[in-house]
Amino acid sequence: MYISSELVKELRERTGIGVMECKDALQEAQGDIEKAIEVLRKKGHARAQAKSSRTASEGLVGAYIHLNGKIGVLVEVNCESDFVARNADFQDLVKNIAMQVAASRPRFISSADVPADVIEKEKEIIKAQMGDMKKPPEILEKIVQGKLGKFFEEVCLLDQVYIRDDKVKIKDVIAQAVAKIGENIKVRRFARFELGTD
Repeated sequence: MYISSELVKELRERTGIGVMECKDALQEAQGDIEKAIEVLRKKGHARAQAKSSRTASEGLVGAYIHLNGKIGVLVEVNCESDFVARNADFQDLVKNIAMQVAASRPRFISSADVPADVIEKEKEIIKAQMGDMKKPPEILEKIVQGKLGKFFEEVCLLDQVYIRDDKVKIKDVIAQAVAKIGENIKVRRFARFELGTD
């Protein structure tokens, strides 16, 4: 199938992935740009997984102060080299993550960071909300797990829907950056300050 250079250029601009990879993804998706993005995300995510075991000890501390000065965020994002830490794409990623923290108020980085007692308390709340539903225990457990997944999407930064694109989560945005930049990237910690709150 013929893929125009304009289509390749558009996909490249939207994803930041190389020309040949974009062309191959468009071929695989038969010229459908949305499907091609999905193809690239799957491949990019696979590449990101391969890099996730590498040590990331360089990086940046990014700051974001909301226009009214009432919300401020500090976030540490690590990469593997000082060279990448100075890269504009990496710096944009750090800034966008800081803005995400300001807007979406996560409490933890990932679901693995949520303490067991917090998870147990949330399960109790979910079970109380369900009342005395007349369903088999395995169905009730699936409902609890589903609602727990929604809880993680609210309180865990990596599971949150990205404020700039509601079709992707923050972990996908980071995976795309890893695929583009070629280094492991990890959010190490963040702090969010809001005037008048504890």
